[in-house]
Amino acid sequence: MTRLLGVIGEAAVARVEKGLPGLAFGWTVAPRHSGAIELRPGAAIGLISHRDMAPSYQVGPVTVVIDGVVLGRHSGTGNSAQVVADLYLAKGFEAALGELAGDFAIALHDARDGAVWLARDRVGAKPLYYARTAGHFSFSSRPRALTAMPGVGSEVNRRFAAVFAGSHYRYIDNRPEESPYRNIRQLPAAHWIRFCDDRIQIGKYWGLNDLPDWTDSESDLAERYRDLLIEVVGDRVRSSERPAFTLSGGMDSSSVVSCAAIETGQPATAFSTVYTDKTFDESDDIRPMLETKVSTWNQVRVDDPDVFSLVRRMVDVNDEPVATATWLSHFTLCENVASAGYGSLFGGLGGDELNAGEYEYFFSHFADLKRAGRYSEFDTEVEQWALNHDHPIWRKNAEVANATISRCTDPSVPGRSLPDQSRMRRYYGAIDRSFFDLDGFEPVMEVPFASYLKTRTWQDISRETAPCCLRAEDRQTSAFGLDNVVPFFDHRLLEFMFRVPGSMKIRNGVTKVLLRAAMKGILPEETRVRVKKTGWNAPAHLWFAGKGREPLLDMVRSREFRERGIYRPDEVERLANEHAEIVASGEPRENHMMFLWQMVNLETWLRSLA
Repeated sequence: MTRLLGVIGEAAVARVEKGLPGLAFGWTVAPRHSGAIELRPGAAIGLISHRDMAPSYQVGPVTVVIDGVVLGRHSGTGNSAQVVADLYLAKGFEAALGELAGDFAIALHDARDGAVWLARDRVGAKPLYYARTAGHFSFSSRPRALTAMPGVGSEVNRRFAAVFAGSHYRYIDNRPEESPYRNIRQLPAAHWIRFCDDRIQIGKYWGLNDLPDWTDSESDLAERYRDLLIEVVGDRVRSSERPAFTLSGGMDSSSVVSCAAIETGQPATAFSTVYTDKTFDESDDIRPMLETKVSTWNQVRVDDPDVFSLVRRMVDVNDEPVATATWLSHFTLCENVASAGYGSLFGGLGGDELNAGEYEYFFSHFADLKRAGRYSEFDTEVEQWALNHDHPIWRKNAEVANATISRCTDPSVPGRSLPDQSRMRRYYGAIDRSFFDLDGFEPVMEVPFASYLKTRTWQDISRETAPCCLRAEDRQTSAFGLDNVVPFFDHRLLEFMFRVPGSMKIRNGVTKVLLRAAMKGILPEETRVRVKKTGWNAPAHLWFAGKGREPLLDMVRSREFRERGIYRPDEVERLANEHAEIVASGEPRENHMMFLWQMVNLETWLRSLA
């Protein structure tokens, strides 16, 4: 695990030198190796690493440092930084990026013209931030390092804070070029920067095109998918140090574990969070994997956590509030993985987006069927969806399906998804409009595909569910000296799966159809055919209704919270009390745990900036 840090500008270099070694910028684990490579007076790029050998390289006029790894056909030709340097000298920077597979953030300096080039991998598994003032240009894997630079500071991005405070977590990353800090920018995934002669250029080097669906048979596509997934997982296993695997009861993490076992020829070591609350505990669903795919199963119990203390630690390593309560369980799991001596952590993140595994994707698929005039199939799919997935709170029936299609898709523009206004605006009334008027917030909704399902899943990958999850996984694994590995987000899988017909992803009310076919004979049958979806979640509803209620109310009633001016404190207190009543009653009503989790995280982060 490495982190990048670079500065151009004499005052900024002096600030870095003052802070190194010792990492004054918020890293919480002391490294074994750190260093900076001086490019010229007043400019340096460097890295901070938890490994003895860090991925940096110099050849002639070119210096490269990299956070992450280059995979596939180039991975055996030297360390990742050397691969990038050699390709750059042969092809130029943008063309070199097109040759690379993997998860990486890259910084490259060319002494011939003094240019500094930066880039992120195609999906954004590795973060990269930058700041520009009149006196310097700086970049870092984490934004907190940049707040210490002259003229940058830690002033809050009000739009980010307001959306985090009062909207659904899906919308907080709608502007991928922004960060939580007003004066710090984020380089979006699949983009590059060139800084030279005091000028910044930004470009995009990869995207998905709306290509025709594959016409191969389902059995042929399943075989291709299986071979590609095994290849992608195998590439990462070979490049990882002492790998361990997260394991839930679902198909995604189970598929990664099983493909890794094929690559290594032996069962894997797995870690799972478990709960006494059976609504969230997946132990019974995990057990079929233990017979042949897992050698050691480590259960990390998360039942009665010290939520406020853990949130403070999480905010410290994330440099920002953390989007959902799932990540408290992940943070605890990472600490256990690192203490057991492992060096990398594999997960199934991305499997839902790639294979249409989220419940929201049903409506997009239904909209595609209606647009194509496949009304009989539409009726059957809605009927099977209701049969398989009805819920006492979130009901599934034809009326709900048609209402959601009308609310969340635009029939006048094929493929155009719309924000779910009821979910997005549910807590707007808790936000003080004098801080930021959320009524003026309009999410960017891209339309790269004529298929509603493809557009919806791409929106999640680029602007909604994936960015905050990738960021949390990266920061929390890094905090404990682990590499984060997310095979499903390999661009080769994306390019393949975005040409798979929707009927091979959702059929008869069942999701992940092609993945199920591809994993036949690889996954235990009980895991492969299970329709019920729990999802990696946590019983956060209990955290703010039991012993956590008083600290929550203390926070809301504090002078600091009330004078900050983001929330309407009386409305927040009302929601907190209503949440406790709902949980105590046991009634099938939607509670407020997501809102309260986001509020506690945001306030904790803001206090950390003081």
